[in-house]
Amino acid sequence: MTEPKIAKPDPGELIRKLHERPQMPLAEWLQAPAHVHYKAFRMSDPPVQRPASRDEFRSLLAAFKISADAMAIHDTFGYGVKVEASGDRLILIWQAHTEYYSYQTWHIPSGHAGEVTFGPMTFPQYRSPITPLGAEVCRLDILLMIKPLPGSETLRPQLPGPVLYGSRILDEETALVTSFTPDEHGRERYWVSVGSGRSSKSHLQDIVDAIVRIETYYHLLLMQKPLFSAAIDQAYKFEQVHLKQREIISEHIGHADSLALQRWLNGLTQDWLKTTRLSSKLHFELSASVPYDKIVHRTLASLDERTLPLYRPMSEYVLSGITGVAEGNQQLLKRMDTLRSGFEGTISIIRARVDLMLQSQNLTLLISVDKTTKSQAILQYTVEGLSVIVIAYYLSGLMAYIFKGLHEMGWLRNADIAAALFVPLSLGLALGITIFGRKLLHKKFSGESTPAASEKPQA
Repeated sequence: MTEPKIAKPDPGELIRKLHERPQMPLAEWLQAPAHVHYKAFRMSDPPVQRPASRDEFRSLLAAFKISADAMAIHDTFGYGVKVEASGDRLILIWQAHTEYYSYQTWHIPSGHAGEVTFGPMTFPQYRSPITPLGAEVCRLDILLMIKPLPGSETLRPQLPGPVLYGSRILDEETALVTSFTPDEHGRERYWVSVGSGRSSKSHLQDIVDAIVRIETYYHLLLMQKPLFSAAIDQAYKFEQVHLKQREIISEHIGHADSLALQRWLNGLTQDWLKTTRLSSKLHFELSASVPYDKIVHRTLASLDERTLPLYRPMSEYVLSGITGVAEGNQQLLKRMDTLRSGFEGTISIIRARVDLMLQSQNLTLLISVDKTTKSQAILQYTVEGLSVIVIAYYLSGLMAYIFKGLHEMGWLRNADIAAALFVPLSLGLALGITIFGRKLLHKKFSGESTPAASEKPQA
C-alpha cells in the first residue's frame, strides 16, 4: 500500500506569506470620528469552522454588494470597503485566529453626517447577516472621537455600570473611558478621544486592535472558569476515592487473595480511565490560558497606561479579573497529572503483587514437577534394575536347558554347575543390553528434537 505524498510548500511562497501584511492598506482608510462594532466567536471545531467563517465573510461582502477591487480575502484575514454617495464609508474586517474568529465593522461618517453615537450602526441600509459559528466571546461598541474627552457627568449616562474606568494611553492626547458593563444590546462601550492630530494614521488601528485584543483574551480566560470550577470538584472526589482505596489496599494487600486483587485492579483501572479522560479534556481547554494571560499583560504594557483624574485605571479592572486564573489552571493540570500518576502507581503495586503470586505459584509448580521428576527417575531406575534381573533370569533359564542337553549328550560333565556359573554372566549381559538400549534411545530422540544446523532457509 503506497502512502499519500505530502506536498511540500514552496520556500519562496512561505517566506512571502510570513512577511505579508494584508491589513496595512486599512491604516490609510481609517479616520476619526468613527463608530466601531466588534464581535468575536470561539470556534468549537477550528479546522472546520475557520474556512466556514471565511465563506461567511464572503457572503457578508456579497450582501453589501462590495466590488472585487474594494475587498481582499486571505487565509485568515479579509476586508471590504463600501462608500455611499453621501461619503459615508463602511469597512468590514474579518480575522481568524487559532481558537476564535472576529469581525470589526467601522462606520466612518462624512463630514456633514453629524456626530457618531453609541448603539446600532447608522450607515445607510446597514444590516449584519452573520450566523455565529461558535460561542460568543464578546461584543464591543467603540467611539473614536477627535474632540477632547468630555467630563464624567457627560459620559455617565452613556456608559452603563456603577464604575467608570479611564486612562491615558500611548500619548498625552489619547484617552479612553469604559465601564466594562454590557448595554441593552450586549455590547461593552468604549469612548476614545484620539486627539486632532491622530485622525488619519495607523494610530487608530493600534488603539482598536489593543482594545479588542485585551477584551477578547480577557473573556477567553473567564470563559474557562465554569469548566475549572467543575473540574476542581471532580478532582477532589477522585482524590478522596483514591485516598480511601490506598488505605484499604495498604492494609489488606499482604493477605489479599486473587479475587480481591482483581476487584481492586478493575476499580482502579476504571478510575484511572476517568481521570485520564478528564485530564485530557482539561489540557485541551486550559493549556492556552498562560499565553492568553501573557497577551493581556503585554498589550496593557504596550498601551503605556497613565492615570486619568476622576477615573479608576482600566488595567485595575482587567487584572483583577484574570489575576491567578492562568496559574490556577496550570496548578489544576499538575494536580490532575499527579492524581493520574497516583492511580498508575497503585495499579503498578497491585500488578506487582499479582506477579509475585504468579511467580510463587509457578515456583510451587516447579518444585512439584521436580519432585515428580525425581520420583519418576527413581521408579525408572527401579524398573530398569528389575528388568536386568528379569532378563538375567530368562537368560539363565534358557542356558540351563542348553546345559542339560549338553550333559545328556555327554559333552558337559555337570549341568547345574555350568548353570550356576552362567548366572553372573547373564546379569552382565542383561546390564549391557539395558545400557546399550538406553543410549540408543537417547541418541535417537535427541537427534529428532535438535534442528539440523546445516539447513538454510529457502528464498
